[in-house]
Amino acid sequence: MDWRKIYASKLKSPQEAVKIIKTGDTVLIAHAAAEPDSLVSAMVDHVVEQDLREIHIVQQHDMGSCKFFEPGMEKHFRYTSLFVGARSRSFIAEGKGDFTPCFFNRIPNYVTQTDSADVFLATLSLPDEHGYCSYGLSCDFAKEVGEQRRTKVIASVNPNMPRVMGDNFIHVSNLEAIVESSEPIHEHGRPVIGEVEEKIGANIATLVKDGDCLQLGIGAIPDAVLKFLGDKKDLGIHSEMISDGLIDLYEKGAITGKKKNIDREKMIITFMMGTRRLYDFVHDNPAICMMPVSYVNDPFVISQNDNVVSINSALQIDLMGQVCAEAIGLKQYSAVGGQMDFVRGASASKGGRSIIAFGSTTKGGAISKIVPFLTEGAAVTTSRNDVDYIVTEYGIARLKGKCLRERARELIKIAAPAFREELSREFEKRFGEVLLV
Repeated sequence: MDWRKIYASKLKSPQEAVKIIKTGDTVLIAHAAAEPDSLVSAMVDHVVEQDLREIHIVQQHDMGSCKFFEPGMEKHFRYTSLFVGARSRSFIAEGKGDFTPCFFNRIPNYVTQTDSADVFLATLSLPDEHGYCSYGLSCDFAKEVGEQRRTKVIASVNPNMPRVMGDNFIHVSNLEAIVESSEPIHEHGRPVIGEVEEKIGANIATLVKDGDCLQLGIGAIPDAVLKFLGDKKDLGIHSEMISDGLIDLYEKGAITGKKKNIDREKMIITFMMGTRRLYDFVHDNPAICMMPVSYVNDPFVISQNDNVVSINSALQIDLMGQVCAEAIGLKQYSAVGGQMDFVRGASASKGGRSIIAFGSTTKGGAISKIVPFLTEGAAVTTSRNDVDYIVTEYGIARLKGKCLRERARELIKIAAPAFREELSREFEKRFGEVLLV
């Protein structure tokens, strides 16, 4: 049958499309910018009207309306986050939802096998002339979930979703229902780069060489790093995500991907968040290649490129080099995400370097992020066995290959001056050596 006829046969209103959801179903919601607000809202209304129970919502990161967080919804929904965000943080802390630890590259395995999704809600691009819709800004686990026979995909087909190339397409014949929408795609504004981020960015830039293959996250520090790389040549990108800051560097000609061993001259990404400028940049851009997270974040795949430089952040690091990037004590703040995927991928890459970067203090300078011990209950995200470079606004500490005494000494050097004396007392207690600061 002509794909246009298939498309027309599956076209429904949001209210009609979500009627397939029944008591006990697991509903997976597409990640970040691909979250379809109109479908989520229609699902919640349907569940409440029909008094359905035990609807299990699984979500990577909350970016949309999250109507199922409203008071009284607990009797209808149980919620699991795979990466805690601003909206779900307090919801989970109050015991109304759950968090499941999972490496980002293994999430497709989790959602297709461990807790198989019955229904998947996603925003897709318009179909092309062959009937294929792009997953747009969020390939990650979507591609593999969409290929599961058991999972019914309800698609919000939206002209505002860019058509992004790569292994990032689904044919309309594989959709359970299609809802047409022109609602705005979720955007993430550009961060403000302050003095601290500027200094950190400048420090990190000294570790980046011509021809390196970069992994960057989102936020002020990654954007600050990009500001200092304009004079570099033939940089490559193999990163779980990109944001607006990368566009300026690309337009300066610093990013070519010509030195990559695999996926040469392609920017390999699994999802992205940014402004409309980024979304317009990636639309139909042959330089962009979206791939499933099981490929992009596989440490073995990452390591096949030489000189991989991964840049990630943290909430705390102790004097042994244990990094916590996801919790404040027992309170889950975010998740491991792709940090360990890229730390280990960069470590196995010939000439690779993994960098953990953060401002040395928090709460207006009142609390040091370099501490004698991680806060009780905090998870170790990057182990002391994996850690490499630590960067703050006060300098660079390389921990790989160094003993505990050397690590502590190097970390104290890049701590905020106000906390160095306190940390030095812990150093003396631990190692029996007076450290002058």
